[in-house]
Amino acid sequence: MRTVSTILLLLLSNTFMTIAWYGHLRFSQMKWAQSLGLFAIILISWGIAFFEYCAMIPANRIGFKGNGGPFSLWELKVIQEVITLTIFTVFTLLVFKNETLRWNHVVGFIFLVLAVFFIFKK
Repeated sequence: MRTVSTILLLLLSNTFMTIAWYGHLRFSQMKWAQSLGLFAIILISWGIAFFEYCAMIPANRIGFKGNGGPFSLWELKVIQEVITLTIFTVFTLLVFKNETLRWNHVVGFIFLVLAVFFIFKK
């Protein structure tokens, strides 16, 4: 159960993180945000990132072996990075229609999945 909880919380966390980090790039196309300055955009993104932390901190606490979870720190970090790239890819393809997923991106992702394999190798 801790494994599933950790993964789900990491998925939720990274969804909020991606919106906070990259969602503001679409604000200029939204009428309500066109007149906002950089400081206001930072505050909005920071508010969104708060929810990232509300999921990330419990994910790491639940998942960490030192707290009775199934993962080492190395494993948690690599899982988080793969989830981040997965969420980022889906977000980019859905929200930024002018971005394309190319072969070199896929090869890079394959190497990251290989990193997961080697990190978990005993």
